Amino acid sequence: MRKTKKMTAVILAAAMTMSLAACGGKSGSETTAAETTAAEAAETAESAAEDASGEAETEAQADAGEGAVYKVGICNYVDDASLNQIVDNIQTRLEELGQEKGVTFEVSYDNCNADANVMSQIIANFIADDVDLMVGVATPVAMAMQTATEDNQIPVVFAAVSDPLSVGLVESLDAPGSNITGTSDFLDTNAVMNLIFAADPDADKIGLLYDIGQDSSTTPIAAAKEYLDGKGIEYVERTGTTVDEVTLAAQALIADEVDAIFTPSDNTIMTAELSIYEMLSEAGIPHYTGADSFALNGAFLGYGVDYANLGVETANMISGILADGDDPAATPVKTFDNGTATVNSEVCETLGLNYDEIEAAFAPFCTKVQSIVTAESFDDLN
Repeated sequence: MRKTKKMTAVILAAAMTMSLAACGGKSGSETTAAETTAAEAAETAESAAEDASGEAETEAQADAGEGAVYKVGICNYVDDASLNQIVDNIQTRLEELGQEKGVTFEVSYDNCNADANVMSQIIANFIADDVDLMVGVATPVAMAMQTATEDNQIPVVFAAVSDPLSVGLVESLDAPGSNITGTSDFLDTNAVMNLIFAADPDADKIGLLYDIGQDSSTTPIAAAKEYLDGKGIEYVERTGTTVDEVTLAAQALIADEVDAIFTPSDNTIMTAELSIYEMLSEAGIPHYTGADSFALNGAFLGYGVDYANLGVETANMISGILADGDDPAATPVKTFDNGTATVNSEVCETLGLNYDEIEAAFAPFCTKVQSIVTAESFDDLN
């Protein structure tokens, strides 16, 4: 409204100038008075124009986000080391970016603990709180947020979605096409399979342990079966949806006398890892998994992305959309190099394996091989 009034003043002043100039000069004194009045009007017009320009610049700065407060709602799917690490790094990085850009990212965080009803309520609360953007950590949360924002088009950034294409979150990785984009922890399943046979060339029976209800497991388990079928290797599938069921599945795989077990970046198995790792290692069965946090919690090996870096990149994407005006529909999904193998050195010893020999065997198939010891969280290692 203020801008409209000032622009009106500019127009009126300009009109006065033109009217006075058109009156002509009947005498020297009249001409001088008219010129003086015209000059004053022109000066008024120029001042008003400068005021309007200054206000427009201030509004443009505000539009650019300077001093703005952005409300961000983060929902985590389950309490595990990988996903918690992502959330911690999102929050830390957003605080840094806020200071750099002179804005505030006001974060609301909640964890649904794999409960669909709780998840829906958390998302409804975010919408009621009028958040500017929602963050869905893991595939189920991202899909629920996609459904909840079909009408309101609140931007959604997902984190750690293994296969956003197959679950229909995006039209393509390069051009998501709607209000949703994010970061993917896509797993190169063949690379993990190669590590199994690099450590044990004579392995002839592999266990597949996963939650059949986890979308993040669908594609890698299918890829594992294809790989093993191609090599003529027998495999046994065992599944579970709770810690108790996963424990029973692990006991069944021990009874099946498998040579090794593969689990993708499955959050249900991740949650149960601390409950099953000792029985597996004492039975002499190495557990190969799709994230370093599995190895932190006792699996023999975790292979995949750096989840701390994934959290940082997710925060960068959030900031780009809110503070820089990036369009989610045109913001490519961020993927990462899956080349890091994390070996639990304590479990390696329990299995009767030599860490140096394992490191040498894995090296040709990885960009990096690193060791870790068992702990509940990454913070416990500090």
